[in-house]
Amino acid sequence: MTGAFFNALGILFGGLFGLALRRPLSLGTQILLRSALGASTVFSGLCLVWVSVNGPFLAGLKQFCIAVLAVTAGSVLGKGIGMQKLSNHLGRFAGGIIAASQTGAPRKVGNGFKACAVLFCAAPLGLVGAVADGLSGYFYLLAVKAVMDGFATLGLVKNFGWPTALSAFPVLLFLGAITTLCQFYARPWLELHGLVGSINTVAGLIACAVAVVIFEVRKVELANYLPALVVAPVLTWLFNHH
Repeated sequence: MTGAFFNALGILFGGLFGLALRRPLSLGTQILLRSALGASTVFSGLCLVWVSVNGPFLAGLKQFCIAVLAVTAGSVLGKGIGMQKLSNHLGRFAGGIIAASQTGAPRKVGNGFKACAVLFCAAPLGLVGAVADGLSGYFYLLAVKAVMDGFATLGLVKNFGWPTALSAFPVLLFLGAITTLCQFYARPWLELHGLVGSINTVAGLIACAVAVVIFEVRKVELANYLPALVVAPVLTWLFNHH
């Protein structure tokens, strides 16, 4: 649960700094931070891919190609079951709360907590990072997300007050639960069949897609890629047994 702990700690620190700061961060600072976070996300994702496919060249190439195929098939499956629609619904719910606070509507102390808890728990990078942490102890994706959520909390705590930082606790419980389930239930079976690497490779590729969104290169329906985490080991098993 190292990654989930870091994520929660980042939110708490972001809330504390937000309450201490007298003025918001300048636009230039925000752009610089966004660029640094995007680069860190790409680096963490590529490192996970490299670690997962590192080995004999042909075996690594085969696993990478399977991962690309899994991401493609996973996105089709995700679109079919409406993963992005669900993510958009949660985002609109949280966005509505935040927008209401900026229009002079009465602010309830729990609104910031609810908005942040939904946004931080439902973020695709968090789900992917929790899986990677549980399967291989690779917590760096969640460490990057911790910084992202910390800066988001830094801004939102000005509008909603200190309860916003308490969203760290549902994030810790939710992502920690995913990590624990992967570590103690999924990992033994996946390791037995040599399938951990396939999931980690896909997780790294999805993290790189998150960076595309951070850099605002293009709009990417990230939530639709999540089923690829399940598709990848299935395809790997099929290719290895035929």
